[in-house]
Amino acid sequence: MPDQPVHAFDPDAMAALRGRAASRLTGKAATLGSAAGSADALTVLHAMACSPQTAADALKILHELQVHQVEVDLQAQELRESRTELESALRGQIELYDSQPVGCFTVDPHSALIALNRAGSTMLGVGHADALGLPLAAFFDADGGRQFRTALNDGARRTGRSPLLLSLRCKGGPERPVLVNVGKDPASSRFLVNLTYAGDMPASEPAHT
Repeated sequence: MPDQPVHAFDPDAMAALRGRAASRLTGKAATLGSAAGSADALTVLHAMACSPQTAADALKILHELQVHQVEVDLQAQELRESRTELESALRGQIELYDSQPVGCFTVDPHSALIALNRAGSTMLGVGHADALGLPLAAFFDADGGRQFRTALNDGARRTGRSPLLLSLRCKGGPERPVLVNVGKDPASSRFLVNLTYAGDMPASEPAHT
């Protein structure tokens, strides 16, 4: 079969070609599913290519399919690259959170621990998995727990305020004064909490304003 020229892409013409090609497909394709439909479509395309009257149309359709396949391949490659970049960024953020030198916690409005980093686990004296679900307020003395819950109830209004100076009760260890910063998680109803040791400051002293 002699080579046929591929004419410039015309969306309307291609839509008409697709309609004519689809009209040649038998009802068997719809009955047997997509695999049968693909095979039936290839049969029609081959028949069009073998006919001098429709060979040029077949080449146009084949060219469109090839362009579409390249587009799909490029989109798939971009999706794979985007997924790799997102996974790498997520691993970096997790490692950054976990390696912070201060205790980092995410708690719900009732102070139950949703997430914590390595330093936070060490400060509480509880393994990471065992700490999840425990109320962070329970690791302070009675007055400190009350102040912490009040800070959570204040919600976003605590953002930018001076940290609380509370006494942290480490499981299996001594009580130590800590500075507690509470902030609202902008993406949820949870709270972000940072704990840092306050050295030898007595827990009864107020934090500097």
